[in-house]
Parts: sequence; C-alpha cells; structure tokens
Amino acid sequence: MSQAVKTSLEGDIFLIEIDNPPVNAASVAVRTGVVDAIAAFEAETSAKAAVLYCAGRTFVAGADIKEFGKAALEPFLPDVIQKVEDASKPVVAVVHGTALGGGLELALGSHYRVGMKGAKIGLPEVHIGLIPGAGGTQRLPRLIGFEAAADIATTGRQVSVGEALKLGIFDLLDEGADPKAAGLAFARKMIDEGMAPRRISQNDEKVAARKGDKAFFDGMRAAVAGKARGQISPVACIDALELAANVPFSDGMKGERAIFMKLLADPQREALIHAFFAERAVSKVPGLEAGQAKEIKKAGVVGGGTMGSGITLSMLFAGLPVTMVERDEEQAARGRANVEKVLNDGVARGKYDQAYRDRLANELYSVTTDFNALADCDLIIEAAFEDMEVKKGVFTTLDKVAKPGAILASNTSYLDINQIAAMTSRPESVLGLHFFSPAHIMKLLEIVVADKTSPDALATGFALAKKLGKTGVRAGVCDGFIGNRILERYLRIAAHMVEEGTSPYAIDKAVVDFGYPMGPHQMGDLAGLDIGFMARKRRIAEGYEGRYAFEYLDWLAEQGRFGQKTGRGCYIYPAGARKGIEDPEFLAAIDDIRRQKGIPQKPELSADEIMRRYMAAMINEGAKVVEEGIALRPLDVDVVMLAGYGSPRYRGGPMKYADMRGLDKVLADIREFGKEDPDFWAPAKLIEDLVASGKNFSSLNGSE
Repeated sequence: MSQAVKTSLEGDIFLIEIDNPPVNAASVAVRTGVVDAIAAFEAETSAKAAVLYCAGRTFVAGADIKEFGKAALEPFLPDVIQKVEDASKPVVAVVHGTALGGGLELALGSHYRVGMKGAKIGLPEVHIGLIPGAGGTQRLPRLIGFEAAADIATTGRQVSVGEALKLGIFDLLDEGADPKAAGLAFARKMIDEGMAPRRISQNDEKVAARKGDKAFFDGMRAAVAGKARGQISPVACIDALELAANVPFSDGMKGERAIFMKLLADPQREALIHAFFAERAVSKVPGLEAGQAKEIKKAGVVGGGTMGSGITLSMLFAGLPVTMVERDEEQAARGRANVEKVLNDGVARGKYDQAYRDRLANELYSVTTDFNALADCDLIIEAAFEDMEVKKGVFTTLDKVAKPGAILASNTSYLDINQIAAMTSRPESVLGLHFFSPAHIMKLLEIVVADKTSPDALATGFALAKKLGKTGVRAGVCDGFIGNRILERYLRIAAHMVEEGTSPYAIDKAVVDFGYPMGPHQMGDLAGLDIGFMARKRRIAEGYEGRYAFEYLDWLAEQGRFGQKTGRGCYIYPAGARKGIEDPEFLAAIDDIRRQKGIPQKPELSADEIMRRYMAAMINEGAKVVEEGIALRPLDVDVVMLAGYGSPRYRGGPMKYADMRGLDKVLADIREFGKEDPDFWAPAKLIEDLVASGKNFSSLNGSE
C-alpha cells in the first residue's frame, strides 16, 4: 500500500485515508494507493462500506503540479476513478477544504458524497487550457444536468458546499470539523439502511432528453465563446458535455480524453501553464527573505477619491481597521460616501448582510481631517492627487505624525518614489504600492522599491498583497514603473497608427479580437480621457521631446469629452450606456488634425498589421524594462500585463507571446517598423542579444 494512502478497518467500515501534503494532490502515489485500497476493500469480507477521505486541510485539490509537462504514469486517473465506482460495496467520499479538478472527479466516482462545512468544489482545468479529463464532463451532467454542469466546467469557478448541496452534488452537509467522523456516520447510515452503490455513469436520466439536440449545444457554445474571447478550452468543454447526451458513457469517456489530449498539445495550454506558474514565481524576489514583514494591525489612507476609497475598501474586506484622512470636511464626507456606496451595493447584491456592512463601515472604518489620527497606524498609504508637490507635502506631514517603524507608501502611478522618500527622515520605510482601479477588485499590486527601501518594507508590501488577495509584483523606479511605462508605449503606437490613417475603431476591434477585453480607446473612455491628458501635459512641461501624435485625444479632452463619465469620448454613450457607438464627428476631427499636421496618409492597416505593431511595441518596451532591472524577469512583465492590463491569459502575457511567436520574428518586425521611425522602434539590446545567442525570454525566468 502506498504511504500516501492508508487503510484501516473500524468494525464493518473500511477507511481509506489520502495523506499527501500539502494539498493531497492526485500524484501517481495517490492514484496507486487508491487502486490498492479499493482492491483491499473488495477483498475484506467483513467490510460493508468504505469511507474515502483526506488528512490535513483539504480533500484532493487537483493534479500534482510536479507532474505537469511530464509523461503521465499509470494508473491513470480515469481508470482509478472507475475502480472506485465499480466497487461492489458502497463508497462515500467526504470532502473538506477544496475538491478541485481530479479531486471532484474522484468524489463523483464515489457512490455518495458528504460535504463538510466550508468545503468548495470546482473543475478549474479551463484555467490551464484543458477540460476535465477524468470523467468530469461525463458524470457531472448525469448528476446535475447540462446547464449547471456547463457553468461549473466552462468558468472553472469554485462552488460553495451550500450551492453544491442544492445542485445535488452532495448528499449531505456535515456541520462538524472531522471528515473521518462524518464519513463513519454516513457509512453507518448506508449499512443500516441497505444503501446500494449508486453509479452516476449508469444514470442517463438527466442527459437523455438532450440527445440529438444540436441547437441546444450550439447555443451553449455561442454563449461560452462570447465570454471566452478566443480561449478554446471553455468551448471544448461544451463539445465534451454534448457527448454525454449522444453516446454511451464509455464512448463519452474516450471522446473526453481525445479532446483533452488535443488541448494538451495546443499552444494556448502552454501559455496558460506559463501564466499559472508565473503568478506563483513573482513572489520569489532576491532579498525578500532577508526582510521581516511588519504586522499590520491598523492602516491609514490619505485621500478618499476613487483610488483612496478603493484601497480603503480592499483593506476593510481583508479585516483591517482603516483610518482615512482628507483635507477638509467636505472631502471627508465624500470619502465616506464613496466607501459606503460600495458597501451598500454589496448588501443590495446579496454579497454579504447588513451586519457585515455595518461592522466594516462603523467599527473598522473612520474618516477625519486630522493627520494625527494616523499616529498609531502600522501602514499608511498616500492616495492623493497625482502631483509631485502635493505628494511631497503629504509625506513631509506623515514623517512628523507616523510612529517609528511605520511603513509609508505612495500609490503614485508614475512619479519618482525616491523624490517622495527624500521628504522623510526614514526613506528605508518608504515604498510604492501601486494599486489598480477599482482597487478593491483589481488583483495587481506593483510593489515599487526605491533606492533606500529596506527589506522589511519590501516584505511588508508582499505580505500586504497576500493579505488583500492580490498578486504583488516587485518593480523598480522609473516613470510608470512596469505596467504604465509599457502602457504608454502601446498607447503611443496606437496614436501613431491613427495619425497615419488607421481608424481608432479599427484598432480597438483588432485588439479585442486578439483577446483583450477592450481596445486602447475604449480603455481611455472607461478610465477617463482627462487623466491621460493631464499626464501628457505634465510630461510636456517637464521637457518631453520626440514625436507627439495625441492631438486627436487632446481635442476630445479640450471639448470636455472625457469618456463614459461625460457620455462622450472616443465613443458616444447614449443614456449612460457602457457600450459606446462610433462617432463620425470624432473621425472628422481626426481627419482635420491629419491635414493640419501634413501627415502622409497610408492605407488603413489590417488587423494583423495593427497587432504586429501593437504587440511589438509592448514587447520591446517590456524587454527594456527587464534590461534596466525595473522588472526582475520577463515573467514579472507578463504577470503585470495579465493581472492589471487585460492581456489575454491564453497568450501568456506579451513576453511569453513573443517566445511562442518566435523572438527572431518579433525582432524582424521591430527592425522593419524602425525603417520609418527609428527613434520609436530602437530595438532593446536584450532582444538583440537573446536572438543572437539563440535564446528567448523564458531562459531568463529561471525555475518558474
């Protein structure tokens, strides 16, 4: 018997305990152990029922990531699960923690299922470019129907034990804390009531009605494809589910496996696996282990606008007490109103109850105009207006009122953290914490390290990211750090393309069709065109030199057309609509600007030509960011663009995309485009060196 699986006998109940820390992954040792355990259960004549459960903090939480990319070893998980289901005596699986992927499929192969309080289940394979490959698409619809099964399989979301109970995935919710005890109790019930094995694979009642119903599955495919934005695995889930309606279970299993193996060889799977591991590698930062994260018992936020209130909410939802400071009573009231609006919306949408809302709003949160109220805070985040003099003034004050050892952070999007830190007597305690809007929702947190930032401050930044459920990425100091610096570059190439004759609407369509949630002009309308307008004016005032092609966006801002919030921007938004329509007046204004500047016009670029330029600009700047040490590795760039800028996950981020396309091809594009604009398209030395040595960006990532 495998050490990862232990068996024992308590009276007439056979116990099968999986013990493969930390998450009881379905490794080859576990698979072998379960097969042996079922054989032992069948051979034990005194055993009338079996309990399958896990030690530690969770049920089987999925595949063993150590086996990713390696040849699969027997016994294969579908065969293991079939052994469980084929047992001649009843088996109950007891789920605590999470049963994800193969873990849920193993539970579905059991004859009965008990869910412990707080348990969650799911089929997250779509997130790594696959479909469930051990019967999930064949058993789940037979248990709960196609609509519910499709929702779980195509979204990869985690389902609470309460919802799973209502759906019929669980037979019982146990309010206790001991899976073994819960299993013994249910097994006794099975024996006493003569409950026979109940095999999902043999029950076609919930799938038979959809046999041959092509229109039903085509409709599902279309709906899923619209949400997937080019990712193929969610749509492939529907293909596999359709098999459950049309062919016998054994043939459905073969079909599911065929689809799984096809996806396994698809480039999207490679990109998604990269994203999966990259998100886990970003916290591996040199010097981080030397730091000691400070315990944050209370936090302060300076500013109650969009960012300040979002940061406040993010910390409140994590259970942190927060004191907000604003410059006057009017702004303080506005800050509270911003926070309470989101809290009230959460109650209205059923995300939490009034008591939870009241605790956050009245017990954990306070707002004042007195900076001295921050004196006992362990962490203070400045989220004031994006102006260096304003921020310098705030940090001068914070240095006077903050207690020794407090971490002082700026939420600046672009400004020099070194200049801000120099306003204090404790620059070692200062860093950047760049949240993304809306801060209580967006997962990215750039942790910006200034010249004198201490390892303790850095460690505290990463600990905060973890506590807030965000992905922290270390960044160095430059204008825009990692993300906004790259953003500025691809916004510039979009402006160049518009100036030279391509419609902004054609650019947006090409970018969306490539997999982004929105194009650059749609993004500008959503964020507010006044923000970019002010940033451009700042750069010009600071002596910006070089090609300038943003007059068409400046024209909008000068007209007071700031995007969605004013009803007009690059698009028109009728009656507060979020989806805009094209504006002929804007196109006419662009034509006027082109004529006034005397820009030679070219034919409108195709979608492929647009994306070659768009991605090459992003990749080239990403390489320069790595080359300069602003980002530690190419994977850090990928995670920033995935988590904060809508980069399509199934392309792995811009640097992984470059590797998969071929870094030599990207360099060839950069050189080709550089013939017309050598300043903008100066190739990153890093790219030239990698291509010359036959390497790629992944070679710089180390062990992800």
